[in-house]
Amino acid sequence: MPLYEYICSSCNKRVTVFLRTAAASANPCCPVCGNSGLTRIISSFAIHKSIQTIHEESGTPGQAVSPDYYKDPRNIGRHLEKRLQDSNIEIPPEIRRTIDEAREGNLPGSLKDLDNAAADSAYH
Repeated sequence: MPLYEYICSSCNKRVTVFLRTAAASANPCCPVCGNSGLTRIISSFAIHKSIQTIHEESGTPGQAVSPDYYKDPRNIGRHLEKRLQDSNIEIPPEIRRTIDEAREGNLPGSLKDLDNAAADSAYH
């Protein structure tokens, strides 16, 4: 069940057309202006990776990692988790909750200020 995207040559509206089969033909019209002069465009797509693959590609916390390492919210707390795990210490529930919320995009107030900071900024 493919989705095809078009752009209207008249009003520049992006139009998505759903077809039941790949063999079906599409003769779409713009829902805004009714123009049938649409040009097919390349649709965006997503690649899904397992958390293990993401961690492998990101590198090991505490070692040399890319400057963008901490821009990925999935890496928030990885260093702390690794250190506590290596020390056989269970992560306190409050810290676990904060890490999980940060990974979901809900940064604590103290981390929101870092969101716009440059990777090479000095913190005092």
